[in-house]
Amino acid sequence: MLIVAAFVAATATILYTMGQPLICKCGYVKLWHGVVVSSENSQHLTDWYTPSHIIHGILFFGLFTLILRKASINVRLTLALILECAWEIIENTDMVINRYREATIALDYFGDSVINSSADILAMVVGLFLAARLPVWASVAIIIVFEATTTWLIRDGLALNILMLVWPIDAVKAWQGG
Repeated sequence: MLIVAAFVAATATILYTMGQPLICKCGYVKLWHGVVVSSENSQHLTDWYTPSHIIHGILFFGLFTLILRKASINVRLTLALILECAWEIIENTDMVINRYREATIALDYFGDSVINSSADILAMVVGLFLAARLPVWASVAIIIVFEATTTWLIRDGLALNILMLVWPIDAVKAWQGG
């Protein structure tokens, strides 16, 4: 757990020095914020994008199991933390924030709060440890259920998020906008 705490603290410090707010500019912290199209999205502890970070952990565990079969769980965790923390930092750069605004329905997105990014990293850790303990079929089922649920309820998810950042499709953007 010291490894996780060190990575979260380092990432939080970097994000704060980049200008990201510690908590929501609204002045309070909620356990859950469920309104996607709002200035409070990605500002509280959890939101509709938390499942995608759990999926990150599952996928990272699978990746490192494939390429580093003999690596310990601590090595896999450390590598996953490097990737997740790097993503949280990159995601909060002006370049990526502007890309979200241009290519997705996130018009009011101005990056994550530090507390949200920290919770996202912890969600990835949960996903990694779930994948380490569960049979492969259960990990796959979690990914399918999370993606199907978020796609159905908020018209977004990890796969759509990646698609729209890498190769935006106007029809998908229109569908996501309702």
